[in-house]
Amino acid sequence: MSHLQAAGMSRLSELTAKGITAATVSRLEREGAIVRLARGLYQLADAPLDANHTLAEASKLVPKGVICLTSSLAFHDLTDQIPAQVWMAIGSKDWHPTFAYPPVRFARFSGQRLLQGVESHVIDGVSVPIFGVSKTIADLFRYRQTVGINVALEGLREALRQKKASPADIAREAVDAKVWKIMAPYMSALTSHG
Repeated sequence: MSHLQAAGMSRLSELTAKGITAATVSRLEREGAIVRLARGLYQLADAPLDANHTLAEASKLVPKGVICLTSSLAFHDLTDQIPAQVWMAIGSKDWHPTFAYPPVRFARFSGQRLLQGVESHVIDGVSVPIFGVSKTIADLFRYRQTVGINVALEGLREALRQKKASPADIAREAVDAKVWKIMAPYMSALTSHG
């Protein structure tokens, strides 16, 4: 299945668009050549798995979603925490699918907040939209009641320490997200000692 080798994983609709029938997919699954990851989502049985495999799965299951908050923080290696759920940003009025695996938690983003700061990273052959470091830090402060202020502070501290984002870029995103007044004292403390 050259399509699955190239794509990493595919939805059933993508396979049928390539001329592969649902019956063929079922036969290949019975024979052990492919595995069903979730309803309508398949990959080769011997495909190598990336540490961020669940992000690729979630991205295929929620095509309009963007990996965000603690999942984005972990992807950018800015935390030691392994999120129990994949955080996905979706539009304020977007419908979100329900599925058992991977566990996904949704955050609602309106208009431009969903479109700006998105980077594309290839994980297991899948192009996965993930918010960049500066945007992720600002969003963590925006969602601090949900994810916890300590997670937002850890992200800010690590982003600055590892030089994955400049203070100016983080500040610009914080102003856009309307959290600069909350973040400013922390930013000042972290950048004045350093």
